[in-house]
Order: sequence, then C-alpha cells, then structure tokens
Amino acid sequence: MLDEPYPPNLPVVEACLDCHQSFSLDEQYLACFLECVVCGSTNPANLRRENIRRILSAAPFLAADIQSTMQLDEGGGKVWRPDMDRVRNVVSKLARGHLDYELSIQEPDGPALLEIAPLSLMAAEAREFFECPEPGPLALWPEIGSRAFMRLMGNGEQAVDGWLDVQPSRYRYLVGQGHGNYVHLVIGEYLGCRVAWG
Repeated sequence: MLDEPYPPNLPVVEACLDCHQSFSLDEQYLACFLECVVCGSTNPANLRRENIRRILSAAPFLAADIQSTMQLDEGGGKVWRPDMDRVRNVVSKLARGHLDYELSIQEPDGPALLEIAPLSLMAAEAREFFECPEPGPLALWPEIGSRAFMRLMGNGEQAVDGWLDVQPSRYRYLVGQGHGNYVHLVIGEYLGCRVAWG
C-alpha cells in the first residue's frame, strides 16, 4: 500500500510467517487494483506508482484479471468490480494490526462491521462521521503504556484528530473504542474502510 522510500517508524505487528504470507497476494491485488481504478487503466505505462508498474509488468495475468472487471456504464464511464473477498481479507488484516499496534488489543474473531467504499461516494454525513467518529476532547482513553497513550502524552508522533498519517496521500488510519473497538483507514485518499467489533 506504501511507496518507497518507506516512512520511518512504520507500524509493524509481529505475525508468524504463514499468517504474513497468506495475505501477500491479496495485498498485491488490492494495491494494483486501486492504482488501475485511480488511473483508469491496467497498462503499466499509464500508472503513476512505480512499484505497481513493476508488479503489473512482471505479472500480465494480474493486469488481465483486473482489466476483466472493468465495464462501461451507460454514459461510457469505466466501472470496476473488485474481488470483495480479497479486499475484505486485506482490510480486516490491516485493522487487526492497527488495533494490536496502537491499543495492544487482539481481535481474533471476524469484525461485526466491515464497510468499504470510495471516499467520493460517501454521503456528506457518512463522510463526516468517517473522518471524525468521536468528536470532542479525549474521545479515546487508551491503556497506560500503549502507543496511543504515549502519543497523547506528546512523544512527538503526529496524530491529527486521531488520524495517523503513515505516508501522506498513501495511507492513514485511526483507532477507537466507542461502542466497541474500531479502525478507520484510508488507502490512497481514495478508499475508505471502517472495521468494527461489537
């Protein structure tokens, strides 16, 4: 999801090799799919992100798979249909990692809620809630010693309105615990994802 050079202090959660590798192809698919949608093409020459151009040049079958999901709507605009099982798999994994990293909470069960949509398609009220689900000072009261607590205490890491900007314009997320644990994340300032456990 990120571009090189990777940011310093990248959030990393330990996982066994099998668990980590089981998501690799789905993560590659999602990163490539999003870049193709944003650029309107599966042709590597028309893509902006170097790592995605490299992947699709080396894996033309993946480019063809993504291209096969594109249709034209009534007005001639391109409409892309992602493999939502793969997308949900990646988003759920990312959300679990963020909860573990920030709040030291492990959620072994599937989420009660998993919403995924382009930011531009969210209604104004839904987008406002997505960007600021718990307005007000100290909406999150993290466990003492957790990364979220250290951030509140001012350890120098950037957190604006609860959002952690991992790589500007590429990836950001926030975590919270109002009415259950939740994670909101944004990929490429295009795709918004809300994952919650009840």
